Amino acid sequence: MPIGRGFLYLVAVIDWASRAVLAWRLSNTMDVSFCVSALEAALARFGKPEIFNTDQGSQFTSAAFTGALAAAQIRISMDGRGRWMDNVFIERLWRSLKYEDIYLKGDADGGEARAGIGAWIAFYNARRPHQALGNRPPMAVWRDGVTGALDQTAMDMTLRLDNADALTTCPQPPQQQQVYAA
Repeated sequence: MPIGRGFLYLVAVIDWASRAVLAWRLSNTMDVSFCVSALEAALARFGKPEIFNTDQGSQFTSAAFTGALAAAQIRISMDGRGRWMDNVFIERLWRSLKYEDIYLKGDADGGEARAGIGAWIAFYNARRPHQALGNRPPMAVWRDGVTGALDQTAMDMTLRLDNADALTTCPQPPQQQQVYAA
């Protein structure tokens, strides 16, 4: 993401069914540590999924990141090479964040960017309605899923994706499994 004099790198961990952002980190380098930090924060706060999906970026294929998943006994799923549609939910999050916040403000530095992204993600999780989720915000759907009554609209979307040709390299897990993505 662009800032006044350069770029910052952003990683987020989201829940596929609810689209809730479970953790995020910002860094001025592409080092794996900020990705592992986001993963650890999501696991500590929200528990572990059965499957974790990422793209094939060097941070996510690194021994540090895959080792953290393996140590937590989480199955690893990776998108097909160059297949952005395999992880369409995180790609949609990036588009929304960029066009609803980042490109509108033009943050001067990392501090401004961190504060702005934090505020936008809080809004996104708690108040931004999603048509695919029955016009409910992600955390409302997440809370229902945790208590065992995942919103049917979100589940229907997951089931539709099971049959989508674009996602053949990253099959959806059965309904009872949670999938986090980075």
